[in-house]
Amino acid sequence: MTPRCSFRLLPALLLLPLVACSAMPAVADREPDQYDADDVLLRDHDVPHVVVREAFVTEATPEENIDSPASWLQDGRRMLVATAKATDALVVYDGDSGRRLRTVGGPGKALGQLRRPNGVATIDDRYLFVVERDNQRVQMFALPEFTPLLAFGEDALRQPYGLWVRAKGEGYEVLVSDAYMAGEDADGDDVVPPLAQLDRRFRRYEVTRSGDGWQARDAGSFGDTSMAGAIRIPESLFGDEAHGRLLVAEEDVPTGTRLREYDLQGRYLGRDVGAGQYRAQAEGIALMACADGGGWWVASDQFADRTVFHLFDRISLAHAGSFAGKVTGLTDGVWLDARGDARFPQGVFYASHLDQGVAAFDWRDIAAALKLPQCARP
Repeated sequence: MTPRCSFRLLPALLLLPLVACSAMPAVADREPDQYDADDVLLRDHDVPHVVVREAFVTEATPEENIDSPASWLQDGRRMLVATAKATDALVVYDGDSGRRLRTVGGPGKALGQLRRPNGVATIDDRYLFVVERDNQRVQMFALPEFTPLLAFGEDALRQPYGLWVRAKGEGYEVLVSDAYMAGEDADGDDVVPPLAQLDRRFRRYEVTRSGDGWQARDAGSFGDTSMAGAIRIPESLFGDEAHGRLLVAEEDVPTGTRLREYDLQGRYLGRDVGAGQYRAQAEGIALMACADGGGWWVASDQFADRTVFHLFDRISLAHAGSFAGKVTGLTDGVWLDARGDARFPQGVFYASHLDQGVAAFDWRDIAAALKLPQCARP
């Protein structure tokens, strides 16, 4: 979770576009190699990893505060959308080139308007779900027109951030993380609630057809309250139905940032992932699912200069290697689209970059660099 109203800028030596994008703006009031005092930098930590060059990085728009990406197929063409927190909008790109296409939304509370959009997910190439922190809700859109269909959660959500969506019956189940806090301390920093009050860190909604429209039902909340399993600072979560597993990111550094393993009913299973790998902050989570039940979890470690992406075996959760891009840093949300096309025959991994845009990695490059076995597609 990037601190609110925090905009970090990349050193000048990395401000070189990788594709035909507009040049990044000049860095004002900072020296070329200057960072905030509390930034955690990969250059200062010995984290074993390989380097994978980005397939593209979208045009830099720091004024938008880009947070989380998702993709879908539209008439065989891969499309990409990302949330823009500072401008209360969604930015749409070509998913194979990174070319910016249009902007959707704008500030407000009406359907189709947004306030501080954060987590985003697409499903069935037909629908888009967006978490709005400052409207304290989730909004559902129909693709590709971005027709607003439904908003829900205002009566229960307090500070929602991330989400995971899966098909359920003829509708969908939406799990939403809620980073409600117990006020602020004398320095203006958020105070994490006591353990006993962390039982509502995640809320479950069932979204179903209602006549010609849609409706959402609050199906309850969950959250472990033990010292070992509680989530102090939540955002990203992602599930694996085949293995009955939900991974959630614990972003609280003093507690020990890592991923925690829950089941799909919301019970902590007593196992943590990445405790020996994370050095900065656990953020985005994605899954490369292979047809034989194997695959890899891909999760970001949010260093300010260059993000490290850790891979964990889908079944055993053992660490399978780590990579970093040439320039990609300060990653919040990530998204993995395993479907092949002419540009990305084995799929593509997207990661937000410096709050300014989205980076794309060809899965072939990731697999080759980490010497991963072939992943059969469903």
